[in-house]
Amino acid sequence: MKKVVANSDEAIRDIPDGATIMIGGFGLCGIPENLIRALARKGTKNLTTISNNVGVDGYGMGLLLSAGQIRRHIGSYVGENKLLEQMVLEKTIDLELTPQG
Repeated sequence: MKKVVANSDEAIRDIPDGATIMIGGFGLCGIPENLIRALARKGTKNLTTISNNVGVDGYGMGLLLSAGQIRRHIGSYVGENKLLEQMVLEKTIDLELTPQG
């Protein structure tokens, strides 16, 4: 397995539709911004994401959420993403809450 890739697009190339991915960071700090943007560009669909939160509207994982790429999210904080709130209420996303500590 090649461990070094040239860019973010190459790094996420093999992530298929329906994949489960864990995304690091806390809030918007320490998130893999370039990898998230690459996934948004690629259009990978039906993702299950595992992360503390889903970013904010239009930034971080919020990019994937607004593009309809996340089918299910497992996390512990949802308070700042209005789109996530709307999607949960409309039952267009599955949300599993887990304790933070």
